[in-house]
Amino acid sequence: MKLEAALQHYFHYDSFRKGQKEVVSTLLSGQNTLAVLPTGTGKSLCYQLTGYLRDGLTIVISPLISLMEDQVLSLLRIGEKRVIALNGTLQAQEKEFILKHLDKYKFIFLSPEMLLQEQVLSSLQRQKIGLFVVDEAHCVSQWGVDFRPEYRNLSEAQHRLGNPLTLALTASATEKVRTEIKEVLLTATATEWVYSMDRPNIALMVREPEDKLSELRQILSQQFGPGIIYCATRRQVETLYEELQAEFAVGYYHGGLESNQRRMLQQQFLDNQLQFLIATNAFGMGINKSDIRLVVHYELPDSLENYIQEIGRAGRDGIQSYGVLLYQTGDERIHHFLQRTTQEARETFEVRLQYQAMASLSEIQEKWLQQTKREGTEQFLAHLKRNEEEKWLKLQQMLAYIHHDGCRREYLLQYFEESLAEIPDECCDFHGCLLPEKSVEVEKKAKEMINWQDILLKMFKEKK
Repeated sequence: MKLEAALQHYFHYDSFRKGQKEVVSTLLSGQNTLAVLPTGTGKSLCYQLTGYLRDGLTIVISPLISLMEDQVLSLLRIGEKRVIALNGTLQAQEKEFILKHLDKYKFIFLSPEMLLQEQVLSSLQRQKIGLFVVDEAHCVSQWGVDFRPEYRNLSEAQHRLGNPLTLALTASATEKVRTEIKEVLLTATATEWVYSMDRPNIALMVREPEDKLSELRQILSQQFGPGIIYCATRRQVETLYEELQAEFAVGYYHGGLESNQRRMLQQQFLDNQLQFLIATNAFGMGINKSDIRLVVHYELPDSLENYIQEIGRAGRDGIQSYGVLLYQTGDERIHHFLQRTTQEARETFEVRLQYQAMASLSEIQEKWLQQTKREGTEQFLAHLKRNEEEKWLKLQQMLAYIHHDGCRREYLLQYFEESLAEIPDECCDFHGCLLPEKSVEVEKKAKEMINWQDILLKMFKEKK
């Protein structure tokens, strides 16, 4: 079956988007692949179509439960019933049932932590694996050292599963990150498909208001379409929700909510029952909503990688959308605090290692202890320190973007080792780009309605 025919058969699309056919063709030729495709260009189709065209189970490693659930729902919508997410929301008996019936599934979504559980891994070893996918593969670099070291242990699972054909997918990765992904998940000779991360239909803006809350209210009052408002902490998400809930159709989302609450809020946002969702970065990866018009960062992202991922959730339908970052001097303090907290945990951990005082370690220190056994103590501690330095540097680069006095799009592209080929009509605030005025549109629609009412009234009178 030709790829276009398979695309039509399984997904009812007539043509591929940029990069999809190339990635699928490479995988079907048996080559491990790293694919960097911008947000909103249909990365998931790359593994879904490949999974259909190869025998065996497709394993998809996903970082967030919300992302897993969204991908499962998208497959269910096209009629695929052989799909399941294996995550912490399941009861023990549900998990056991799934593991006993793995041969009934075509696609299984799970986190690195779940995959590396012995019960799960030994069950998967008994299955034929057609494709092994790591979605949002930049997490290997971003989270794989201090936060979720299980990402760096995925190679152990790959080896146990017979080194299956592997696809690493992400929307943004510098050359350094791509090299790291290949070292951990693939090989130095793995095929790479790297496409521009530029999204010309997303206008970029930074504002430095004296009163951020008033500025945000003004921005939201101008918006017709759906939007996401990102905050750095759960506390700020809830505080902002309390401030805005009386004025706007708004909800809030973070990892501290119960799974059923998260699912309900996500569905309400997808169904346009909520116009705005205030969230931490726990929300948004892979969100299947094409008409998001606005992404506001109420608090500073900690890196340009995260920033480009998050604003990329706007305008997936190709229609003009906006990314607005609100900044006040000192906003970076929250990230300094988080970085300092991690550094102190690492320093305490080093002292405990020195004196063999391993009782009452924190959850992350327990993970670090296991990593020292895998990588060697000296090597792992050196890796932790390098990671701290890189996080500090990434935050400085984020601040440099805010204070940049030139084209913001060009700055971002240069960071990702690209150049700006063409300036879009609505590029960024450096080029005079502004948010559209809702009031003008409202007045125009009102006038149109009055004109139609006049016409109908006139027609009615003439008939009389």
